[in-house]
Amino acid sequence: MNGGCVRVCLLASGSKGNSLFIETGESRILIDAGLSARELVRRLSLIGVDAAQLDALFISHEHTDHVRGAGVLARKYRIPVHVSYPTHREISGQIHGVYVTEFESGYSFTFRDLLVDPFRITHDACDPVGFTVESREGKVGIATDLGTATRLVADKLAGCRALVVESNHDEGMLMDGPYPWHLKQRIKSRHGHLSNNDTAALLAEVINPGLEGLFLAHLSEVNNDPVMARQVTASFLAGQNICSPRLVVGDQYRPSELLNI
Repeated sequence: MNGGCVRVCLLASGSKGNSLFIETGESRILIDAGLSARELVRRLSLIGVDAAQLDALFISHEHTDHVRGAGVLARKYRIPVHVSYPTHREISGQIHGVYVTEFESGYSFTFRDLLVDPFRITHDACDPVGFTVESREGKVGIATDLGTATRLVADKLAGCRALVVESNHDEGMLMDGPYPWHLKQRIKSRHGHLSNNDTAALLAEVINPGLEGLFLAHLSEVNNDPVMARQVTASFLAGQNICSPRLVVGDQYRPSELLNI
């Protein structure tokens, strides 16, 4: 890294819609577009970004909370969409009339000043991926909607300057909560979502001295509490002497702070 600035903001994070904004020296991109196009434009404006200036949209998987506004946004502002072939097949009706570039999960590619690495994760979708997005300013790692943090995930997230990681639920709140048993089992499965403690275990493998920003993402409104999620991660960070990243907890209803790191 050369000490340049990377700007990162969770525009929305949760079961009702997800979108992440990243800006490097030459690129402004979104990872997922799970809100309406109008709401995405509004939230971008709140952080001083014009949607017409977006260079690309990258899609992690086909679930509605990640693709709801993709087609309308991309058509209106002529934003190219990057998506894996299996996921493109699933959402082709939503993104018709859009310039699409297909990638293959497990194979990195370049876009403008970025090296984008879509890596496989375990989730109940056809071809779900996490991403690392690397430029001369450093590497941003994104891993949400995954039931287990595999060795591959940990390897890919190593050496990041900023991390966006899932912290979906508290195990006790999930098991004592109102969800039916089959849904609880799905969330706890290898194809579901990471708990707060799972996230801390993943962080233990991937934190590094250069980590400056840490976003907790995809918190459940029913099975988690932002204060609890923050406390679990903050406690972990306090117990190690490797780094002191800025800790940000994502929100479903408003953009996070825009980190300049």
